[in-house]
Amino acid sequence: MPDFVDQVVLHISAGDGGNGCASIHREKFKPLGGPDGGNGGRGGDLVLEVDPNTATLLDYHRRPHRKAENGKQGQGSNRDGANGTDVILPVPNGTVVKDASTGEVLVDLIGAGTRYVIAEGGHGGLGNAALASTKRKAPGFALLGEPGDTLDVMLELKSVADVALVGFPSAGKSSLIAALSAARPKIADYPFTTLIPNLGVVTAGENVFTVADVPGLIPGASEGKGLGHEFLRHVERCDMLVHVIDCATLEPGRDPITDYEVIEAELAAYGKLDDRPRLVVLNKADVPDARELAELVGPEFEERGLRVFTISAATHDGLRELAFAMGEWVAAARAAKPVEEPTRLVIRPKQLGDAGFRVRRVNENLFQITGEKPERWIRQTDFSNDEAVGYLADRLERLGVEEELAKAGASAGAEVVIGSMEGGYVFDWQPTLRAESVRQGPRGSDNRLSG
Repeated sequence: MPDFVDQVVLHISAGDGGNGCASIHREKFKPLGGPDGGNGGRGGDLVLEVDPNTATLLDYHRRPHRKAENGKQGQGSNRDGANGTDVILPVPNGTVVKDASTGEVLVDLIGAGTRYVIAEGGHGGLGNAALASTKRKAPGFALLGEPGDTLDVMLELKSVADVALVGFPSAGKSSLIAALSAARPKIADYPFTTLIPNLGVVTAGENVFTVADVPGLIPGASEGKGLGHEFLRHVERCDMLVHVIDCATLEPGRDPITDYEVIEAELAAYGKLDDRPRLVVLNKADVPDARELAELVGPEFEERGLRVFTISAATHDGLRELAFAMGEWVAAARAAKPVEEPTRLVIRPKQLGDAGFRVRRVNENLFQITGEKPERWIRQTDFSNDEAVGYLADRLERLGVEEELAKAGASAGAEVVIGSMEGGYVFDWQPTLRAESVRQGPRGSDNRLSG
């Protein structure tokens, strides 16, 4: 089991709403005291919240299925069901939430305390006390609770660091971050020792900033080779890029200038990083040949407008100057950009005047009705209760569904689907009379559906 996870698919389900209750108040000498069925409780939401104390998505890698509590069913004596408890899912700062199937970015969570309701709980069904009217004084039915949202999302962590160390494997990035901060990454003399990004906190005078040690890049990293493609996204939020170049490498075809150009080509291919300032760190100057090479290539980097530091992470030579230079850059970057605030979530209300549904003629005798209201009403209806079905028919008629079906060319007996063609509710349409003009039958029945 890994100890660092920066990308995970999460399967989430909000709580279902509780069913309403169909109950009649009864007292001694008052056998029919009126409807008193309570409403069902609302299902719990699933909420993502940025937690400064959370640094990885490991917990969701281990338990990728999360579900909120269902709402409780309503009861008699006008007692509403309890709402389901919301589930708060803590995520690290800098977590991007995407739709797992389409890759669409749903929200970018930045700033401690930022919240985003990723899945809403279902509404509770109304009890028969809330459904009573002058025409239907004692309803023999209640509405069902609605199911909560169910979806798969991808959580992707982009480290929020000030400085990113980039370079070839074994260039000394882990040694550098260990020398600059209290971080203790794994260090060894073979490539790809670092398999996860490491973060270290560096203090340089009054400036305190974070440094990210990104796993080694190789040619083709932006196309998925090596580990670079997995972790280049951790560089996106950094204010500065520091090229750590190994001046003591003995690999054929490699030299400081070539290494720099190769890494720059990969950063350019990845994109989004052109505006970041760069520093060049020529490492391993404790090796005599490496120091000579650093003195040789340093002026060439400076001609390109780059500031160059020759250091040794092993002996700490030159680290103080490097830390203060990075601190100055970070302080200037922080002063230039606005204060970071929690992500502001925009709620866009639906356009006024929307009828709430659409009628489409599929073929000569098949019609489809789509829309939030009719599809929601279908989910709320108990089809084992004729009175509930009659109430649904009245709601659809008042919405104008029957009128639109007639305009679309539907005739009595036409097949109608409400919802999707695959899983929608199918019925044979028969224009019905309003309930007000029909003599009410026993509770739970509807004379329009008899016979």
